[in-house]
Amino acid sequence: MVDSQNTKAMNRKIDQEEKQFDERVLTIDRVARVVKGGRRFRFRALVVVGDKKNRVGVGSAKGADVSTAVSKAVDVAKKNMINVTLYKGTLPHDSLTKVGGANILLKPASPGTGLIAGGVVRTILEVAGVHNALSKSLGSSNKTNTAYAVIEGLSSMVPAKDWVTSKPVTKKSETATAKSTKSKAKKEAK
Repeated sequence: MVDSQNTKAMNRKIDQEEKQFDERVLTIDRVARVVKGGRRFRFRALVVVGDKKNRVGVGSAKGADVSTAVSKAVDVAKKNMINVTLYKGTLPHDSLTKVGGANILLKPASPGTGLIAGGVVRTILEVAGVHNALSKSLGSSNKTNTAYAVIEGLSSMVPAKDWVTSKPVTKKSETATAKSTKSKAKKEAK
């Protein structure tokens, strides 16, 4: 009786954890290792995990079957989560990142634009909680390199408060002194 209650409690805990993160499989590949007797086949899964509230992670892992590979990849993705800096539902500035042969350009977009991105980039931005953004994939279409390039681009975003500049505040006495020295210089030049 006690064991069944513990099992139910653990299942509830697992269900709550699953609801906390949105897990999406980006790709599953069959990979082979050549050994003395022939080839050994395994599966490699690329998974993105996010909470749609500025946190996202990508993970890749191999397993003997698909479900094992996906669960391992989810664990890797949860360990490598990053916080994404957003500004009014979009990205704060442009970003061009390169990983391997994949070049990814991420640009902010005005409200109402939506996500204009394809494949892996779109999935990662959706899971991260970005509502409006533009992107272009340049170079290689390798899904793994593209995914890691998007993550690198999102982690390189600088918050708007750190890069938006304002005019320096000048004191009235300093400006008055500067004007008087300019007028003295003009008089002496005449």
